[in-house]
Amino acid sequence: MKFLEYTNLDRLNVFMGHLNLGERSIKGCLEAYSCKHAGTDKRLSLSLENEMLDYLGKSSDTDSSSPVDLLLSRSSRKALIYLVLTLYQMYPDYDFSAVKAHQFFSEESWDTFTQIFNNYMFEASKEWTARNEDGSLLEAIYEALDEVVKLAECEMYVYNPNPNADPFLEEGAIWSFCFLFYNRKLKRVAGFRFCCISNLASDAFLADTPPYGEDEDIFADMDM
Repeated sequence: MKFLEYTNLDRLNVFMGHLNLGERSIKGCLEAYSCKHAGTDKRLSLSLENEMLDYLGKSSDTDSSSPVDLLLSRSSRKALIYLVLTLYQMYPDYDFSAVKAHQFFSEESWDTFTQIFNNYMFEASKEWTARNEDGSLLEAIYEALDEVVKLAECEMYVYNPNPNADPFLEEGAIWSFCFLFYNRKLKRVAGFRFCCISNLASDAFLADTPPYGEDEDIFADMDM
């Protein structure tokens, strides 16, 4: 996957990089990639493909929870591989399983995205409007994504993993979302992850952390 640079994405990332709203902060990031293999992508793609084929061979047709129907299609498996490769680019230290990842992907519409965005990014949108005079934050995101992946031609997915294994959750995270926009014709994927972090939790963590050198003073007073 090759990282694609776009000025409009960079502008939004500067705004959403760490938006302090008092007791909490909003963090968001938009990234775009071409589906051209680079580096270890080819080897990883083959590994993911074999993982899915192996899963198909072991799955039961009567297992209603299995993703067999989708994985039977080569084009669908290819799409899933691109989505997983994008996740690897966004979080290179996390090991994503193609089969397990499938169970946490759901295809959505722009209307669903808009509803979620308006509900959770309301304060961020107000802050954007106060700083900018060229439309709403949602409109700016739409235009930036449309420039990259042509939203009318896209398949849109939301990634909702088990909270205990969510690579997007940070210390003090209140909520997080990750949307992926895949254009088969252009062979591009855009990712948009955004989350809310409690500043109170972060402050408490820092307060509980002893200043540098303090632990040495404690041990200095002990008989070893």
